Amino acid sequence: MAEWNLACSDWEKRLSERASLVPALPLDPEKAQQAVQVFNNLRLPDVLGFPRLEEAAGDWFRDAVAALFGSLDDEGVRHVWEVFLLVVKKSSKTTNSAALMLTALILNERPLADFLLIGPTQQIAERAFTQAQGMIKADPEGFLQKRFKVQNHIRTIEDLTTGAKLRVKTFSMDVLTGVIPIGVLLDEVHLLGEVHYAESVIEQIRGGLAAKPERFLVMITTQSVKPPAGVFKKELKYARGVRDGKIAGSHVGMLPVLYEFPPALQLDKKQPWANPKLWPMVMPNLGRSFQLQPLIGEFENAKEKGEDNVRRWATQHLNIEIGMAMSDDDWAGADNWPSCANSALTFEDMLERCEVLVAAIDNGGSDDLFGFTVAGREKETGAWLFWTRGFALETVLKRRPGIASKLTDFAREGSLTLCGKGSEIIRIVCGYLKRILASGLFPEKAGVGVDSGHYGVIVDELARIDIADPLLVAVNPQAWSMNSAIEAVDWKLVERAVEHDGSGLMAWCVSNAKVEKRKNMKLITKEVSGAAKIDPLVSALIAGKLLEANPQAHKPQSQKLILSLGKRSHAASHT
Repeated sequence: MAEWNLACSDWEKRLSERASLVPALPLDPEKAQQAVQVFNNLRLPDVLGFPRLEEAAGDWFRDAVAALFGSLDDEGVRHVWEVFLLVVKKSSKTTNSAALMLTALILNERPLADFLLIGPTQQIAERAFTQAQGMIKADPEGFLQKRFKVQNHIRTIEDLTTGAKLRVKTFSMDVLTGVIPIGVLLDEVHLLGEVHYAESVIEQIRGGLAAKPERFLVMITTQSVKPPAGVFKKELKYARGVRDGKIAGSHVGMLPVLYEFPPALQLDKKQPWANPKLWPMVMPNLGRSFQLQPLIGEFENAKEKGEDNVRRWATQHLNIEIGMAMSDDDWAGADNWPSCANSALTFEDMLERCEVLVAAIDNGGSDDLFGFTVAGREKETGAWLFWTRGFALETVLKRRPGIASKLTDFAREGSLTLCGKGSEIIRIVCGYLKRILASGLFPEKAGVGVDSGHYGVIVDELARIDIADPLLVAVNPQAWSMNSAIEAVDWKLVERAVEHDGSGLMAWCVSNAKVEKRKNMKLITKEVSGAAKIDPLVSALIAGKLLEANPQAHKPQSQKLILSLGKRSHAASHT
């Protein structure tokens, strides 16, 4: 039996050489060639002269077509049943998608088969249908016009020989209504990252396809202008895992074709990816649907408008992944936040490693996030350690649909807990505070800071576990006095004198943080940051404000006595 290894471990070398990203596969050469020939004979409907795709399309897409259709064996089983294509803007993604689905319809032998081409928006779906319809009309021999019936009002193309149909739809919850497809193409998947129901719909699509041996699912997209989220983040991570050989086995049917710079180039602060000499690595359609020189001009214009414009441009034209999008009003600490991360840092580590601990709470309300941070000064180094968790009511997912998929990601990560009631959040937080109290690591005064705007909501509950004045203090995170904490945390990040738990939740909050400048002060406020959530970060900054005062642990007398006796006993055992 042939081995279907879909990994491409030498992808970085292939990119630099502008070679195919499709690995050597045991394809049926006749079926692969037939599919490519059908694809090549289709014509661009919106270009003078209607050039054939043999001249207009790039080999990178032809390779994917060959793999998809050439992996169909003599028993009708397709071994490459998914393709994930990540390619830069202006690479004729939608046009190629329409051509691929027409190729599938032409080669199909199953009577009454259904194919779906799904766009994330109505505009993209309309564009895909227009291209497919135009390719049929552009056939100079008229064979396609005779074979296919185009129904504009329902965006459907019917094969009159088999009864099979290609339906073009806009992504929605009812996208599968009345359709049991054998082939599906999803265009611009990155736009589905913030659609909270997208993962459920795609799983339904996969479930509907599973019973058919010749089924296929193709996803094609550029990178997102925001940090990858939701279903896009999940699918991209899986595709990278297959490409790198980390995900393998007979259950893997996804072919990843990812035109993106290696991580070392993307993360380098000197931004080597900004050199146009490297751009052809990730531009397989260069010289066909676009030219290099106009892109260089666009890039120069983006630089004139600021770093934020550069990053947005780079996501679309170079597939640079945004982890920490920077702009003129971003918090300067965001630049060094990733390098101070330690994803292994736990709450237990905080109790073990720190000589003093403080805690902070920023409660955004019932339709917002609840941020909770434990911060401390490390015994040996004096570094500031931060461990942060977020909480939200389950109803927030409905009230904030724009960020629901992100919150679900963070809940899976473990950095965010979704609760049914606010009392559940308070109970969990109080559990952590009680453990710190028992450890004797809180200072005598100002050890627990709470956002003064929501102080009354939680103060009674904290009093029940002996956290009250002077240990408990109200802090206004938007007051001028927070300027020093913002500067202090930023400075310590630069000096690598900070260590935090490296959660995706905090990375997101840090990327959302915007600075408001008032005279000589800098404030991070919710008003300036807009709808983006920063509550967990605000709790960390409140904790930083408490650490600024150089607090000392205030152990109860009984605990001091136990420690003293322990030291004497230890000394006696060595005499």
